[in-house]
Amino acid sequence: MSYRTRINWTAQQRSEMWDRWQRGESMSAIGRLFDRDSSSVFAVLSPSGGIRPKPRKRAALSLSLSERETISRGIVRGLSMRAIARDLNRSPSTISREIGRHGGRQGYRASEADRRAWERAKRPKRCKLARYPRLRRSVIRLLQGKWSPEQIAGWHQRHYAGDMTMQISHETIYKSLFIQARGVLKKELQQCLRSKRALRRSRHASLKQDGLGQITDMVSIRQRPAAVEDRAVPGHWEGDLLAGSNNSYIATLVERFSRYVMLAKVNGKDTETVINALIKHAHKLPTELYKSLTWDRGKEMADHQRFTLATDIKVYFCDPQSPWQRGSNENTNGLLRQYFPKGTDLSVHSQARLNAVARQLNGRPRKTLQFETPAERFNACVAAIN
Repeated sequence: MSYRTRINWTAQQRSEMWDRWQRGESMSAIGRLFDRDSSSVFAVLSPSGGIRPKPRKRAALSLSLSERETISRGIVRGLSMRAIARDLNRSPSTISREIGRHGGRQGYRASEADRRAWERAKRPKRCKLARYPRLRRSVIRLLQGKWSPEQIAGWHQRHYAGDMTMQISHETIYKSLFIQARGVLKKELQQCLRSKRALRRSRHASLKQDGLGQITDMVSIRQRPAAVEDRAVPGHWEGDLLAGSNNSYIATLVERFSRYVMLAKVNGKDTETVINALIKHAHKLPTELYKSLTWDRGKEMADHQRFTLATDIKVYFCDPQSPWQRGSNENTNGLLRQYFPKGTDLSVHSQARLNAVARQLNGRPRKTLQFETPAERFNACVAAIN
């Protein structure tokens, strides 16, 4: 049996690996490039949680290798520390500390001193979550409430506008979750994120493609009024079915203007069951706040004309293989996987449970709403028509 030799990754290979990871390539694809298994790539990416480390560079005021060589030559010539300092335009105390730190006049070697200084400079700066316990407790509490790091950062910016100790970026939260060496957020909190991945993936990683059915008498999304497309007015919704095991489904509805979420329990994917559930939910809202519904081409909407006759709500259908045309709904379905993971039986959840999940989602701030919550924005629409 032949064994491949252990690979010592060069700086160029590591850079290539990170470039491809950031472009969204899988670890398997990257491994094939170097004739290695994905586990070899994982070993390089995992210490920083899939977040590319910043390239190290010297501090502006630190001594360079050439300056250390000048110090070494000055010692050999028998120059005083003040004379060496004048040659380098440095403080005598800087030269004194440098020589004393690296073996004194008898043992000073420029290359060894430079190597040791570079190693010593690795001391990590304590991140903000480590320095401010109150901020850390707040972030942990909101993560446990299934808020995303971006929502947490925006909410803190809005509610603690005058307190810099309570401001934090979403990148700092992600780094503290995925880089466990920081020691401020437990790894278990990764399970509170939507993806639950061990590594942070690129935003360019592949997106899912939906299988779409054929429906007669469809009205294309391209015929949808411009006001709907621009999210200029409330009352226009996007919908889809969230699938579970044992042919179980949940109907998900998202209002485009406010991102308000409604969930409906359905007992099957057949068009009669789905249309009946949608009609029932539509009657819960004022007609001013339910004017249109945009859906994909799933066959559960084959009887869309009956839905329109019963509710006076127009139905528009996305183009084939274009789930991004229902972007708010696709994003919401991703959020819902935190509550209803893939492969679980959705039929065990009551309508009351679905309502509770919808309330929690509607109470989470959204960046696109300037960190207002969907509930705040939707309630303002309700108040405006009353």
